[in-house]
Amino acid sequence: MKLRCAVLDDYQNVATAMADWTPLADELDLVSFTGHFATEEELVRAIEPFDIVVTLRERVPFPAALFDRLPRLRLLVASGMRNVAIDMDAARERGVTVCGTGSSSTPPVELTWALLLGLARGLVAESTALRSGGPWQSTVGADLAGRRLGLLGLGKIGSLVARIGLAFGMEVMAWSSNLTKERADEVGVELASGLDDLLATSDFVSVHLALGDRSRGLLGPAELALMKPTAYLVNTSRAAIVDQDALLAALREGRIAGAGLDVFDQEPLPADHPMRTAPRLLATPHLGYVSEANYRTYFTHAVEDIQAYLAGSPVRRLN
Repeated sequence: MKLRCAVLDDYQNVATAMADWTPLADELDLVSFTGHFATEEELVRAIEPFDIVVTLRERVPFPAALFDRLPRLRLLVASGMRNVAIDMDAARERGVTVCGTGSSSTPPVELTWALLLGLARGLVAESTALRSGGPWQSTVGADLAGRRLGLLGLGKIGSLVARIGLAFGMEVMAWSSNLTKERADEVGVELASGLDDLLATSDFVSVHLALGDRSRGLLGPAELALMKPTAYLVNTSRAAIVDQDALLAALREGRIAGAGLDVFDQEPLPADHPMRTAPRLLATPHLGYVSEANYRTYFTHAVEDIQAYLAGSPVRRLN
């Protein structure tokens, strides 16, 4: 009897097109779910009959209680090599192997700059006006050259964002709780004396921190109040790093020039969520890692993970 494999949240219906699944054809029945399951009940009803599940990034939490309701599950493949939405210990205790895949830092870097440039030059407003017969030129763009880009985090993604900022002729400053001058010098950027310094002096602030106890709620009302009224905030990292209510208030009251967001406290974003109608906001539906090259890596490695597991030698094991 064939094993059953479910691919979750395959929104674009591309899982089977982005990799060659034929090596598993004799051993696996593959089902791709193109919609998101809004509740745990819906999720359990859908995937309870499956032996293997492929989940993208951290779209679906897998806590211990969920594993208890999926007694047939034996292999969980998650794209990337880090996933805080999966209880790895609970999976191991219940005999579920969790494997990861390769992933590139390039797509989120590129989307960060798409948001930043879109904000700076008012691209959505100007494009909409042009296509709808609106005014010819209604905004004055914010320059990048000579302006300060403040980066929260200077890891793989942050350092790539920094180098592009330098290429635009920007002054680039970075800060995180463990960032050293040696690391800043290596990338060629200035080390901020503190978070307050970075927020108060930057024209563009971009978030590139991992979510953890030190970063959760890092930018609250007091921190956002430090930003210039002409400054922009971009977050392609994790929504919980920025206090969402405080950000909404800052946008509505015009206390910052605008924000570019790719991450939200609820995903998919509910139809009535206030972020959908917030002023001064350029938003995308968590597209940071959604690119052809990344998807090909995710699903090709998922096939390899399943093959290795069935052969008794799991690869890229996370638990």
